[in-house]
Amino acid sequence: MEMAAEGGGKEMNEIKTQFTTREGVYKLLTHSEYSRPNRVPFNSQGSNPVKVSFVNVNDQSGNGERICFNVGRELYFYIYKGVRKAADLSKPIDKRIYKGTQPTCHDFNPLTATAESVSLLVGFSAGQVQLIDPIKKETSKLFNEERLIDKSRVTCVRWVPGSESLFVVAHSSGNMYLYNVENTCGTTAPHYQLLKQGENYAVHTCKSKSARNPLLRWTVGEGALNEFAFSPDGKFLACASQDGFLRVFGFDAAELHGTMKSYFGGLLCVCWSPDGRYIVAGGEDDLVTVWSFLDCKVIARGHGHKSWVSVVAFDHCTTSVEDGEAPAEFSGSDEDFHEQIHCSTGRERANSSHSRLSKRNSTDSRPVSVTYRFGSVGQDTQLCLWDLTEDILFPHLPLSRTRTHTNVMNATSPPASGQTNTTTTAVSTGTTNSSGSNDKDNVSNSSTSGTIANSLPSTLPRSNSLPQASNPGNSIMESTFIATSVGKFATLSLHDSRKERHEKDHKRNHSMGHISSKSSDKLNQLSSSRTAKADAAKTLGTALCPRMEEVPLLEPLVCKKIAHERLTVLIFLEDCLVTACQEGFVCTWARPGKVGLQSSQNNPANSPSGTVV
Repeated sequence: MEMAAEGGGKEMNEIKTQFTTREGVYKLLTHSEYSRPNRVPFNSQGSNPVKVSFVNVNDQSGNGERICFNVGRELYFYIYKGVRKAADLSKPIDKRIYKGTQPTCHDFNPLTATAESVSLLVGFSAGQVQLIDPIKKETSKLFNEERLIDKSRVTCVRWVPGSESLFVVAHSSGNMYLYNVENTCGTTAPHYQLLKQGENYAVHTCKSKSARNPLLRWTVGEGALNEFAFSPDGKFLACASQDGFLRVFGFDAAELHGTMKSYFGGLLCVCWSPDGRYIVAGGEDDLVTVWSFLDCKVIARGHGHKSWVSVVAFDHCTTSVEDGEAPAEFSGSDEDFHEQIHCSTGRERANSSHSRLSKRNSTDSRPVSVTYRFGSVGQDTQLCLWDLTEDILFPHLPLSRTRTHTNVMNATSPPASGQTNTTTTAVSTGTTNSSGSNDKDNVSNSSTSGTIANSLPSTLPRSNSLPQASNPGNSIMESTFIATSVGKFATLSLHDSRKERHEKDHKRNHSMGHISSKSSDKLNQLSSSRTAKADAAKTLGTALCPRMEEVPLLEPLVCKKIAHERLTVLIFLEDCLVTACQEGFVCTWARPGKVGLQSSQNNPANSPSGTVV
């Protein structure tokens, strides 16, 4: 019996406050816990997942980190004191309560962040996206306000790396949109023109005489697009979808680079290794799956969770790659192509601190020693840590660690040489419109909205077999966002959330774009369901989804129950890792040797039930 092996039920269900790895002991800092003020209990039933975002504002005081998190209808913004000082929950820099809709996700722009101003995007359960500055408090702009672009829940929002004004929003409709903060969204539903299509995805431009949002609409897979992540160099986009597929795209050229299928069920989360070589995805198969970007294949799976995996994240501080010789650019062999893409979009890429890692892919000189550390948390309330080592990454190489010419990285060539620049959207500075000058942003619900294609027929050809037409396109212009005023408490109100819920469920499994009648909706839902089951049966045992015995199975280094409620956040910072659960508690775990709260631990004023002064 498993419980007996674990030492009995009581010990098994005990929540851990520390755990040990090869580098030492990680300790939960109880006084660094962030939550609603005074740690008021939160009823998490029916609420959107608690999410956490960080930004460093380079504050000279040494408290440069700022934290944002959502709990139910509320959004909080604090100075994050990490391992240094106890959290002061009595003094949020900003707190917002929303009516009729809930925040679902958020993202800071690291490029524009200062101690006086930050740009924070917030996505909502009814489909809107808000740009706020929780430091200045008076600036705000609302996108998809009338829900003419997409009525479904926002699942993920991210600033485009290296851009001050471009951001991408994913929805549970399966659509993903590129916005510019300078542009308005228009008073009518957008009209689209096909730009690129491939196997189960399509990209459309927005047809408009004047610059308006969205610039592009991506339709990806079947069902919800649960999460996406940009590669460290910003050139590729990994999408985890409810249909169980991981799809990796060249972002500017809108080319499909590769795909992977979950063992079963939807994929819920995705992340890139710091050097961009590997992608880890997790989801409803209770597994973490490691996929090689260069080889376009599954190289390992990890089994440690007993339920759905909600977050995967690489630990850039513990990941170690000792140099061989520095080889060519990581993401492709055709430098001219990437220069062309860079010029055509008119935006500079972020110089990631990991960019030097991303260049270590020469087949002539493999790094001497490689260990990638990543973590995962799940609905089973467990935290798992995993090590991805060279015996998994390079199974055919001799143990002497001398580099030989092998086919380890030659299975699939990088996509750069075959891609063309097809970004044809012309974007210019638009007029900013105020989303409200008083304390309430009322979001009205439009009853007229164009049907948005949720997916494409599975019979479409692969993107790399399409004719490669040259289309340099127009440049996407960057410009500074002019802030408009809004009150401290934002209240977005909706009047037909019941109808919206019905629409969301109704649209979930469309298999064709622009369907004209409800009867054809039902027919296509049925055919989509049958197709999905048939596809799953076809993919098992193929390169898209190897059988369990066909790839190495990783065992977790650490697998600990650390919360009462399902875990929804895992973030690795320099001196700690941060987790959060659906109860609304954001916890800080000090890395070995980084505990800095000894002086606070015995202070009665810092008890969990009291307010820190």
